[in-house]
Amino acid sequence: MFEKHLFPPGKRAYIDKKRFSKNNESCILCSIIKKEKDVITLLLDETKNFVVTVNLYPYNPGHIMIFPKRHITKYQELTEEEVVELFRLQKRCMKILDKVYSPGGYNTGFNLGRAAGASIDHIHLHIVPRFKNELGFVDILAGSKIMVETPYEILEKLRPEFEYEK
Repeated sequence: MFEKHLFPPGKRAYIDKKRFSKNNESCILCSIIKKEKDVITLLLDETKNFVVTVNLYPYNPGHIMIFPKRHITKYQELTEEEVVELFRLQKRCMKILDKVYSPGGYNTGFNLGRAAGASIDHIHLHIVPRFKNELGFVDILAGSKIMVETPYEILEKLRPEFEYEK
């Protein structure tokens, strides 16, 4: 089988620029929180301690991320209050995704640390809707995934629901 990956144009430079910093000055998620003008935000919602965005490089339609406003790298650094808020927010996001996309299931979770596949050194929770029969020709033969919705299309579909749910 093929072991090639289709990599969206510009992703490598984007990740390399903001990937693993010693502090939050060059962290892409901190830049999103600060709403820096040169950073694509794709913001869906904001709570006391967290931000919800569409993933800039979505694995599936509706792929979103939740991350703390504080720059932390380990799950253990979350306060008890933040843990409760995070999982309430995750539940809310999944209700909205159910309404908009009607997925057959979800992958949710964290990639914590480089060894675990983290591409950004700032804790973030992925919520990836999964769909019945989603494997296609390219997925199987090329080991790649075709993006069927752009991040902007996902944002356009989800943002009104986040506004409605407030």
